[in-house]
Amino acid sequence: MNERIYLLPRWIRLWHWTNAVLIIALGVTGFGLHFASPAYELVEFSLAVRIHNIAGLALTGLFFFFVIANAASGNWRQYVPKSPGILHRCWLQTRYYCWGVFKGEPEPFPVTREVNFNALQSLIYWLIMYVVLPANIVTGLLYLTPQFSPPRIFGFDGHLTVAMLHYLSAAIILLFAIAHIYLGSMGAKVTSMYKTMITGWHEHE
Repeated sequence: MNERIYLLPRWIRLWHWTNAVLIIALGVTGFGLHFASPAYELVEFSLAVRIHNIAGLALTGLFFFFVIANAASGNWRQYVPKSPGILHRCWLQTRYYCWGVFKGEPEPFPVTREVNFNALQSLIYWLIMYVVLPANIVTGLLYLTPQFSPPRIFGFDGHLTVAMLHYLSAAIILLFAIAHIYLGSMGAKVTSMYKTMITGWHEHE
């Protein structure tokens, strides 16, 4: 008999799916803008610019909502990597993801009401949510208002540095999203974790 625990409140689920839609919109339009060509347009250029700007501003507002709600609810603790032994726990989790799951080994750190994220998740999620995403938002806002972009950053052209940091952070976020979708299939059933993000209920085998 499977054990079920209520893991994710409604605000986290709504934030998660809204975040996902905005990141997809930004990824598609950003790709189209970066590789724009008269011969082939993923999205018509001027439309892509408008969608990208609106989605970027919406993501900025959503990020501030996340930070405030995360702090007010106490959920921020899930994003803090717990030491000591974090590197060893990260290795055990990586080993499980890479081959343990395919051999039918048990999850080394099962989800509980108190601890939603394993060590690897908390470390990566913290980096994404509190380092990479803010960097992407700040550089995106500077892109939108280039008059506020510093002329020089670390001795390099300011606009070029902003552009490179924006592209790099966006690429990291998109790679994380792809990995996130894949790892989401590693629940009790292939669809279990996706259902959890819809209903809030988590199933243990």
